[in-house]
Amino acid sequence: MRRTLFTVSLLAAALSLAACKRTDTAPSAADTAAAKPAVEQTAATSTVAAHDNLNAVLWMQSSAEYKAVSETIYRAAADKLDVALKEKNWDALAPDERGNATTGLKPAVIMDVDETVLDNSPYQARLVRDGKEFDDITWDQWVAEKKAKPLPGVVDFAKAAAAKGATILYLSNRAEHLQAATLENLREAGLPVKDESVFLGLGTFVKDCEQNGSEKNCRRKFAGQQYRVVMQFGDQLGDFVQIVANTPQGRGQLLDEYNDWFGERWWMLPNPTYGSWEPAVFNNAWDQPADARRQAKQQALDVAK
Repeated sequence: MRRTLFTVSLLAAALSLAACKRTDTAPSAADTAAAKPAVEQTAATSTVAAHDNLNAVLWMQSSAEYKAVSETIYRAAADKLDVALKEKNWDALAPDERGNATTGLKPAVIMDVDETVLDNSPYQARLVRDGKEFDDITWDQWVAEKKAKPLPGVVDFAKAAAAKGATILYLSNRAEHLQAATLENLREAGLPVKDESVFLGLGTFVKDCEQNGSEKNCRRKFAGQQYRVVMQFGDQLGDFVQIVANTPQGRGQLLDEYNDWFGERWWMLPNPTYGSWEPAVFNNAWDQPADARRQAKQQALDVAK
């Protein structure tokens, strides 16, 4: 409202001045030069490119709600930690990924890295600003900068878990060649890092287990061979259990099957910026043009009638 009244006032003043001038006098070069920047500025502000991720990234970076959700999850998990450690049969691995008894194994907590422990929204913001999509080159460059900050609440939880004897395992789809930069970033962020073995990145070799794409089931089995996993943290369904059919229906069935595990053994962080939920609605066909993917996403909306 203030902007409208101000504009009206300027217009009235301009009309008043114009009435006092000779109507046959051409504008001077100075007048033209003074008016030019305002025209250019108006044109620039009206051509800001649209980007599918703008609101999602902005919410993660600027909303109090996102920070509150993250704190809530990690505080609630801390309240469950003592129970999980005390009960000898408590296990956060899906039954078909356990593969062996937990008797005598030391406790561990499995944590995804990106958008679960470390906040990569500045990288996503770069993509929004530059009108680009994710690619391996810019991602590797961002990881090498080691600038990602910890999510609210995660440092306190991880330190408390480590102090109670649980090893923190970072099971990530960051590639193995990013191990050194990732571990250094985690240490600088205040997260406990026992040694290099706690990073289970994409490409980790697991004997007698064939990895399917970026699925984490083999690495979870590997962790289960050495530890009793008492909790898992992630921002995507595939961080907890193998997704056989990445369709809305297949994902929904998995959620129904393991619904009771969330808030007990499994802890989900919000991530609206990316994830396997997105390609599930366009048949996982990333080779489609962006407009075709966007159309499929729009058609997947549940529109009020």
